[in-house]
Amino acid sequence: MPVIVELLQPAFNDIQLPKYETPESAGMDARAAIAEDVVIAPLKRRLIPTGLKVAVPPGYTIDVDSRSGLAAKNGIFVLNAPGIIDADYRGEIGVIVANLGDEPFTVKRGDRVCQLLLRKVERVEWKIVEKLSETHRGEGGFGSTGVK
Repeated sequence: MPVIVELLQPAFNDIQLPKYETPESAGMDARAAIAEDVVIAPLKRRLIPTGLKVAVPPGYTIDVDSRSGLAAKNGIFVLNAPGIIDADYRGEIGVIVANLGDEPFTVKRGDRVCQLLLRKVERVEWKIVEKLSETHRGEGGFGSTGVK
């Protein structure tokens, strides 16, 4: 059963709402709600508005992630992926788009710029202990598992 997320009526009507592009997609593609083309030079970033304002239910977040096709073909990434839309945020969803490619990249009105994924989140309660439980890995990190 789908989780209901309220979406404020967008000010635009010519840009598609986020939607799942295939029946088994985890993320919905969101689009650029810009008046004019935005050119992102190589190794630069721009904040791209989506025109979307949502009310995420408590216990959930919407994560803003890169689109794999843009990353593979053009070197275009959501810079802080995943960006997190908290349940108490009511402002417009903006996407920090970075160009790690070699050529300038142009974002046009209505272009799919990111994926939005609804995720369940748990709250943490810290428990202070004198010693952590031991594991085979221990404190090894950054390549210590030997997996290449």
